[in-house]
Amino acid sequence: MEARTEVDDLGREQRKADADVEQVKARRERNQKRLDQGQVGSPKELQGLQHELETLERRISDLEDAELEVMERAEAAQARLDGLQATVTGHDEALAGVEQRRDEALGSIDGEMKEADDERNRIATGIPADLMKLYEKLRGSHGGVGAAALVRRRCQGCQLELTAADLRQIAAAPEDEVVRCEECQRILVRTAESGI
Repeated sequence: MEARTEVDDLGREQRKADADVEQVKARRERNQKRLDQGQVGSPKELQGLQHELETLERRISDLEDAELEVMERAEAAQARLDGLQATVTGHDEALAGVEQRRDEALGSIDGEMKEADDERNRIATGIPADLMKLYEKLRGSHGGVGAAALVRRRCQGCQLELTAADLRQIAAAPEDEVVRCEECQRILVRTAESGI
């Protein structure tokens, strides 16, 4: 925005400088025309007109120098603006690429979630209703995790190691009995890596 404002300001300054030069040139041409057509009556008026023409020439030269300086600054400002716009365009393109990859990843995740939900629903149909009710209750109170694996005597839900007494009790329980972690109350899933 700052670079664009600078370019716009310098453009106005350049147009004003150009208009100033044109105005002085027009006056010089009028005076030169009067001189060429012999419309000057007295030698004093002639001398004044010639002096004014010399003054106008110097003024035109000064104004053209100022106009050239403004044009150079305007070119430099435009080059900066062009560079910034190219950078913004590059960032916009990079952002669009990142957004596209994000959207693709989200689509993939959504697909995986649907597959997981379908698999969960398929498995849930074979689980007794009272166990599913307990699981859903625990899941709601423990951040979406109602059951956790027991791995090397440690509950993977709360990450606490079970006591030796708890482990003996779990080891003695029938395979189809629901056992729970004494710390977090999640349902414990016993595996070969449970350490019991």
